[in-house]
Amino acid sequence: MSRVERVSRTAEIAASDPNRVIIFDTTLRDGEQAPGFSMSAEAKLKMAHVLRDLGVDVIEAGFAAASPGDEECIRRVCGEIEGPVFASLSRANEKDIDASFRALAPAPKSHRRCHVFLATSPIHRSAKLRMSTNEVLATISRTVEYAASMFDDVEFSAEDAFRTEPEFLAEALTAAADAGAQTLNVPDTVGYATPEEARQRFAYLDGIIRPRHADIIFSSHCHNDLGLAVANSLAAVEGGARQIEGAINGIGERAGNASIEEVIMALRTRADRYGVSVSAESRHLVRASQTLREVTETVIARNKAIVGLNAFAHEAGIHQHGMMADSRTYEIMRPEDVGFEGSYFVLGKHSGRHAVGKRAEALGHVLEGQRLADVFAGFKQRADQIGEINDAELTAIIAAVTAAGASAQMDKTYAAAG
Repeated sequence: MSRVERVSRTAEIAASDPNRVIIFDTTLRDGEQAPGFSMSAEAKLKMAHVLRDLGVDVIEAGFAAASPGDEECIRRVCGEIEGPVFASLSRANEKDIDASFRALAPAPKSHRRCHVFLATSPIHRSAKLRMSTNEVLATISRTVEYAASMFDDVEFSAEDAFRTEPEFLAEALTAAADAGAQTLNVPDTVGYATPEEARQRFAYLDGIIRPRHADIIFSSHCHNDLGLAVANSLAAVEGGARQIEGAINGIGERAGNASIEEVIMALRTRADRYGVSVSAESRHLVRASQTLREVTETVIARNKAIVGLNAFAHEAGIHQHGMMADSRTYEIMRPEDVGFEGSYFVLGKHSGRHAVGKRAEALGHVLEGQRLADVFAGFKQRADQIGEINDAELTAIIAAVTAAGASAQMDKTYAAAG
């Protein structure tokens, strides 16, 4: 099948808007490979429904050749859910590609992607593959051409790209494009790169390969071993990448992948810098995060960006006072845009008098003057003891101050009468 005859959904997206970044979610594949995150078929289906609602462009549903169960999971997911492009990972061999073809059969032809990968770095070539550079190139050409004969949409990944010699990496990716790959993935497989290196590498590859393949889509797949996965993904966009791969909550091998929720909101919030767009329905991000936590029975840190419990929570008095005046003082995104109901004021030892009074009023207690001062003093004392003050605790403090005030008033009355 020639390149001209092949029509894929992602190629249509790229052709319609060169500044559109395709969101490729690998929660169900790379994410699931992380210890503790294995998912049943039902769990994968539940997550895939949420990812569809989130509006990701590509769902990597699994690795068909990994097991008969994984092949069946992919078949069920792409057979029951409509909308996204569905991908299956394949090693660079015909058997894996055949498994991906079987697994993706229920999806519309233009919505099936075969994701072929082969390592290209010196350490992988010598220690794992035991292949020469010429053998690597020949394998890429043969297997990508085979995949392109079966799929309208083929992606090739050069595993461990950032520890690969730049010149050989360009040669390998060019071979994949010549053989029919429409998307060229440049993965930072071991989280080794820095943002400037990522930007430069993509710009270098774009300059070499695009003159020969004008319609090619460069993709970034970054791991978080040095905590730089999202930063490197954004730098890749600056270098010319127009697909970003990642996972919900940043799950994945070792320290995980780039967090899709962080990538989406970074590109949207800083559109002034990146000048690109994404089509995701971001209000489903919190739901996606919560669903993943439920199906994998895991937790995330309170301070996790975008979807963590503290992402839009405020305790410090100065911050709370600013938020009451204008939420833009301390929030660069609207919590509703990612799926939270709104900002959340945490009452604790760092909170100020204004926040305590406002919360008390919401609970039906108007505090002013000395009464507010007394409640605030009691609040501070209790916050030092237990940390966060919830509504029940605040109500109890108000009741105690009210009772103490009434008792003091009675004592004054008796004293005057005596």
